[in-house]
Amino acid sequence: MYLKGFYETFSEHFFREEMRTTKKYKLNGRPSPRTKKAEFMLSDEEYEVINFYLKKYKITNRSRWFRETIMNQILKNMNMDYPTLFEENEMRR
Repeated sequence: MYLKGFYETFSEHFFREEMRTTKKYKLNGRPSPRTKKAEFMLSDEEYEVINFYLKKYKITNRSRWFRETIMNQILKNMNMDYPTLFEENEMRR
């Protein structure tokens, strides 16, 4: 009886930790960081240009690329529109 419990515990540990070939990534109890969905339509030409770009630069994660590209553009525009103490021509003097 004792050996049966030991064997089950050992085998669970061994197969869970030692035999794993890929690393398991976990968010430590936090929910998925992305829960909102955004969809948009593309014309055939736009779709082909995007596919060409992704193949040329060997981008495999399309979702991450779309997200990063859109967020970079938004942050760049927000940075340019940020209110300043002086006008642009006054700062160039």
